[in-house]
Amino acid sequence: MASPANSVPDTQLGLTNDEIALLRHHQQAAASTAGGSSSRAASRASSQGLLLLDTASLASLGRHFDRLMQQIQARLDYLSEQSAMVAQQQYDRAGNLIQTADSEIARFHDILRQIDELELDFDRIRHIRDIVRSYRARVEEMEQQMEHSGTSSRHRHRHGEGSGGSSRRHRR
Repeated sequence: MASPANSVPDTQLGLTNDEIALLRHHQQAAASTAGGSSSRAASRASSQGLLLLDTASLASLGRHFDRLMQQIQARLDYLSEQSAMVAQQQYDRAGNLIQTADSEIARFHDILRQIDELELDFDRIRHIRDIVRSYRARVEEMEQQMEHSGTSSRHRHRHGEGSGGSSRRHRR
């Protein structure tokens, strides 16, 4: 079971229910493509409604969202080209073929509907990706602070032993 110390409930990320469902789905997908023990932990956390806050899980999830957004963008570009072609075809045929025109208009509306759906998914994924990036930055910052803190305390400890540590032992 994922530890509460290194995870956050996905319901507390400021996401809509649809975005939470997308996050859980894509956490599972990212975990299944990554493999290894951290991906199994991420998969378990996702099924428990948690987002793991370790660098590897967040980086894997971030890369997954980047790839997904590239795929969506490519599909948007393709559909935009298709809609431009349909619009041009419609313009060329409008005067002669009313039946064909109606079919192309229906196709055009379907393409626009798909574009709207993809743009909505794109915005949702971007929002989730931005939250994941934010948590990743926080985790990395905390890790750096902990490393810096650990280095500083070890340095002070060694310094204290070399100068005043022996005089304290004699006073006991």
